Amino acid sequence: MRSADHTQTSMFNTLTAEAAVPERHPIRRILPLCQVALRGLSVDFEALYSKLGRPSIPPEQLLRALLLQMLYSVRSERQLMEQLRYNLLFRWFVGLNADEPVWDATSFTKNRDRFLRGEIAQKFLHHVVEQARQQELLSAEHFTVDGTLLEAWASMKSYHKKPSPPERGTGSRGQMLRRDTHSSTTDPDACLYRKSAGGEFKLSYLGHVLMENRNGLPVAAQVTRAEPKGEWSAAVAMLSGAPRNHRRATVGADKGYDEAGLIRQLREAKVTPHVQQRKSENRTSHIDARTTRHNGYAVSLKKRKAVEHIFGWLKNTAGLHRLRHRGAPLVGWMFTLATSAYCLVRMTRLLAPNPARS
Repeated sequence: MRSADHTQTSMFNTLTAEAAVPERHPIRRILPLCQVALRGLSVDFEALYSKLGRPSIPPEQLLRALLLQMLYSVRSERQLMEQLRYNLLFRWFVGLNADEPVWDATSFTKNRDRFLRGEIAQKFLHHVVEQARQQELLSAEHFTVDGTLLEAWASMKSYHKKPSPPERGTGSRGQMLRRDTHSSTTDPDACLYRKSAGGEFKLSYLGHVLMENRNGLPVAAQVTRAEPKGEWSAAVAMLSGAPRNHRRATVGADKGYDEAGLIRQLREAKVTPHVQQRKSENRTSHIDARTTRHNGYAVSLKKRKAVEHIFGWLKNTAGLHRLRHRGAPLVGWMFTLATSAYCLVRMTRLLAPNPARS
């Protein structure tokens, strides 16, 4: 029997946002890990907010909403607020009731900028990585470091000559480079850069990730100006804060890291550089047979390719193929939070029960 197409709005209903989310949905495994990390940030949240005044957006809800934006490739905060109005899964993850009002997009971004002062993204990543360490998912000895180009939210039309360039440049022996005499009026922190010899120069930043080699989990992230020295300084900085034991560690990297100063700093820090040798160029490699003769060197170079999975997820899923924010502090903050989101997704897959073993 055909039913009549008759719609009548119910006056009362008992449907909750949680009831609308399937029991086996992957987002249910992400939320507990996220909650543990947020509880570790409670003291940091307290330091950012005043005891007086009108209550603002709860910081835990704001951070969970930003994670959703990256997990579901939402292009802007305004579209995120639109999704929160009618998407029950989004409401459940953030912590909003089905009939609770949604924030204004401008208020949301203003409250987000407050997190920059407390380095909340970096601390959130630390708490996520700590959970992975407690679950014995991390290697404390073998790492991989790499960088990727992040296209800035600025046009080449905004790239003009500086009104007062410095007297000494940043090139070799004080040579004046284009980045010393020109800058973007839209995003002054962005620099012209290209990753390969035949690539196109673009206004960009460099995003760096330190990955442990056991399960391919990122343990540190950083954004620097787009210049070769940025990759080398970021590698040393991230390794200094990595979760290591007292044994000598190794770090794999591509041939762009085969630089004398970096190799020396790594060895002084008790890190063996498993860097790919420069063989096809007119430069002498600083990695010799003392390193390459060991089997671990070949293993590190093979494991190194897994870092591209992280960059692929950050650019395609988290939407960092073209940045939506300006300024190095905010770009670095969003890049670190996106790395935390990838770490959560990867951890849920590693911790999920394997039916084949049961």
